[in-house]
Amino acid sequence: MKISVIVATYNRPDALDVVLQSLECQTDNDFEIIVADDGSDDETRSLVEIHIQNTKNLIKHVWHEDLGFRLSKIRNLAMQSATGSYLIFLDGDCAVQPDFIESHRRLSEKGFIVTGSRILLEKEITEKICKDRFFNFSEFKRNSFKYLIKKQINKFLPLFIKLPDHPLRKYKKFQWRRIKGCNLGCWKSDAMLINGFDEALIGWGHEDADFVFRMYQNGINRKSGAWGTEVLHLWHKMANKENAEKNAAIVRAKILAKGNS
Repeated sequence: MKISVIVATYNRPDALDVVLQSLECQTDNDFEIIVADDGSDDETRSLVEIHIQNTKNLIKHVWHEDLGFRLSKIRNLAMQSATGSYLIFLDGDCAVQPDFIESHRRLSEKGFIVTGSRILLEKEITEKICKDRFFNFSEFKRNSFKYLIKKQINKFLPLFIKLPDHPLRKYKKFQWRRIKGCNLGCWKSDAMLINGFDEALIGWGHEDADFVFRMYQNGINRKSGAWGTEVLHLWHKMANKENAEKNAAIVRAKILAKGNS
């Protein structure tokens, strides 16, 4: 099973550099990377070209013009370029653990979409990592309890405890909570059957919940990737959420129309 990792980014080359470095250090190397670029400037393009030239991984750069926040559209464009039968959606500010691909592969299952979780990094530690343009996972893990005490991260145990695949990971019905588009795995064929992400959802917010719900309506159930696939979410300023409630209303209307709570 070949995996395509779709990394969404927009004008954050320092964070993207760290994320791509973390993907170069995987225990499972049977994957390609597609940078889904929502209209970044030439600095991002130059960075991706450097990684293309210097990494063992296959990297593609899919870009469209900056016409505002169009995450759904650029993910769909990236999906069309994917050659893997399994997709992992990742954000360009989420560094991964060395067993990230291995863990997603282990949890992948026909008829399921895997929704992972994240460890939040605060501003100070994020700025140091991005300034250095280097992320040493072993050192980070070794110091993680200290970071927790200093409130620089919100949790650390998932770095040390990895739970196996188990029926308890499977949701019995659709739930909006804990859906994170920054860490999500599914079969490409399932995503294509629902025409990918809804491009009517523009601006920040809820395209991931909509995607998971429409998968559910198409017979694809959800499995939790927590305690197995955690990503390290670098701090950033609060996104512009002016479209969030509008997007949420669109998703709620779809759910109500199907008679789901």
